Amino acid sequence: MKNLNICIDIDGTITDPYYWLSYANSYFNSNVSENQITSYNIAEILNVKDIDYLRFYEKCKFEIHSKQELRDDVKKVLNELYKSNNIYFVTARDKSLELLTFQYLKNNEISFDKVLVLGTYNKVPSANELQCDVFIEDSYDNAISLSNAGFKVILIDTNYNRFPLNHNIIRASNWNEIFNIINEIQERKSIIDILITGN
Repeated sequence: MKNLNICIDIDGTITDPYYWLSYANSYFNSNVSENQITSYNIAEILNVKDIDYLRFYEKCKFEIHSKQELRDDVKKVLNELYKSNNIYFVTARDKSLELLTFQYLKNNEISFDKVLVLGTYNKVPSANELQCDVFIEDSYDNAISLSNAGFKVILIDTNYNRFPLNHNIIRASNWNEIFNIINEIQERKSIIDILITGN
């Protein structure tokens, strides 16, 4: 039996959070830097209309998502966590990216139990369905929503999520730090299980 049900976002969480920037700068003939990305609202950061950003995204999404780079140490950490935990990827990507998402994870040799491509930012129902023990995210709004629903969240640090956290959210700088946090959660869960069962 595996220890924890770990739910993980994809874009910006296991991947470079600024993977889309070079494409957007080229498309909009802009010169936005990573340090300027202090909001999750990309259209606002680029100073373009939402409809224009959506038009760009629809045109470029398959190339962007197939080529984005992984964060440092992601593959090593996830494949180690997979040995003793259930790994569920839960992404807000739209359904048209479902096959690409599976293929991307397979091509990068990342082990997982399930992938949910939701087409919505509301991840609470899926977290409930998966009996999530810890959710790893980069979106501040998603972290708040999940934590308010009672889920433990690890928020991986980015320029666009540096806002006040509540008691259910832990900020992590990188995937090695996430690995250590999850090990601590596992240890606490094991102690609680022993106290409850007496074994």
